[in-house]
Amino acid sequence: MSLIVAKFGGTSVASPERIKNVAKRLISIKQAGNEVVAVVSAMGKTTDELMGLANAVNTNPPSRELDRLLSTGEHVSMTLLALALEAQGYPAKSFSGRQAGIETNGTHNKAKIVKVHNERILEALEEGYIPVVAGFQGIDANGDITTLGRGGSDTTAVAVAWGINAEICEIYSDVDGVYTTDPRVAPRARKLEAISYDDMLELSSSGSGVLQSRAVEFAKKWGVVIHSRSAFSDAQGTLIKEEGQMEQAVITGIAHDTSEMKVTIRHVPDAVGVAALVFSALADKAVNMDMIIQNTSLDGATDISFTCPASDLPRAREALDEVMSKIGTDKYDVDEDIAKISLVGTGMKSSPGISAKTFKTLGENNINILAISTSPIRLSVVIEASETQRAVQVLHTAFELDSDSVFEETQLSAEEIAAKMKKGR
Repeated sequence: MSLIVAKFGGTSVASPERIKNVAKRLISIKQAGNEVVAVVSAMGKTTDELMGLANAVNTNPPSRELDRLLSTGEHVSMTLLALALEAQGYPAKSFSGRQAGIETNGTHNKAKIVKVHNERILEALEEGYIPVVAGFQGIDANGDITTLGRGGSDTTAVAVAWGINAEICEIYSDVDGVYTTDPRVAPRARKLEAISYDDMLELSSSGSGVLQSRAVEFAKKWGVVIHSRSAFSDAQGTLIKEEGQMEQAVITGIAHDTSEMKVTIRHVPDAVGVAALVFSALADKAVNMDMIIQNTSLDGATDISFTCPASDLPRAREALDEVMSKIGTDKYDVDEDIAKISLVGTGMKSSPGISAKTFKTLGENNINILAISTSPIRLSVVIEASETQRAVQVLHTAFELDSDSVFEETQLSAEEIAAKMKKGR
C-alpha cells in the first residue's frame, strides 16, 4: 500500500461534473489499496474573477485583505470535492490551509511554507477519510491567512507529500506530462518519461507552464518524487526525480516566455557606482530582474539593459523615475514585444558547441538575437516575440528533439502564445 498525494488544478475541477470525475479518480486510487490525500486549486478562473472583484472596489487592495479573499476560491473547490466523495460512498474531510497545518512566513501574496503540521491529515487518514486540502494558502505566525502566489497549489501538494512522508506526489492538470517543448508550438515535441529536478527547475523558471518552479525547488530539496500527468486520461505522465541512472541528453527541452520585457537605459555615465545605484533602486521596488546587459562605453557613456516580468513594469518605471536624475540621464526605452527562448539540459555541462549551434541555427533562419544569458545547464536568448514559434521549431529540430508523431492541436500564433504566457498558463 502506498501513500499518495494527488493535486488537481483549476481546469480539473472547473465544473461539478469534473469534480465528480476527480472524485472517481481518487476512489480508484483508494480501491487499488492506496491511501490518498487530495490537494485542489480553485475552480477554473475563480482566482482571476476574485482578483477582478477586488480591483473593482479598490485598485490597490491591501495584500492582507487580498489573501483573505483569494483563499476562498479553494474553500469552495475543496468542499465540493469532499461532498462529491461522500455522495459516492467514500467519507471525506476538507481542510483549509490553516486546518491542514500549512505554516508560512508573513509575506502576503507570495508566502513561503516554513512547516507542515501533519497531525490532522494523518488523523483523518487513520479514521478512514480521504482528506481534501485547499492548495495555494497557509497561515502565518500571527494567524493571518497567506497565499503562495500563482501556481502555489503545486507547492502545497509537494509540501503536504513531504509533511506526511508520501511515496509520490501526483500533479494532475490538462497536460499529460512534460514535453521537450510546448507541443502546440512545436507539434513534433516528445513527452519525457522522466526528467531531473535541475532540468525541470530550469524549464519552469524559463517559462514552461507545467509545474510551478517553487514546487520543483521544494521537491528537489526534500526528495519528493513528482508525477506530472493528465486529469483526463489514465496515461502515464512524466516523473520528476533525482537523475539516478537516467540517460542525459545534451538538451532536455526548450522553454519560451513572452511575459517579459526589456528595459534599456540610454547614455548612462560610465562611472564607478552608477550600476549599483540603478539596480539598488530596482531591488528596493522588488523588481525581479533576469538578464542584464551593459554595452561597451563610448565617449564616457553606455547603455544598460535588463529584462524583467511585464507585471513588474509599473514598479520598474517608478524606480527608474526616482534614480534617473541621480545618474545623469533622462531616457529609457521599454520593449514589450520580446520573447525569451531557453535551451535546458544537464548534458550541456559536458558538451561544448551548444552556443555555436544555437546561434548558427537562428542566424541561418534570420532570427536576430537581442540578448544572451547562460548557466551551466541553460542557454537563453532574447528575440522578437513574432519569431517565437519559428525559433522554437528550428532549435527543436536542430538539437534532434523531434518525434515521429505530430501533436494534433493547431499551432499558436505569436500573439496567442504571448496571451497565454501573460495569463500565467
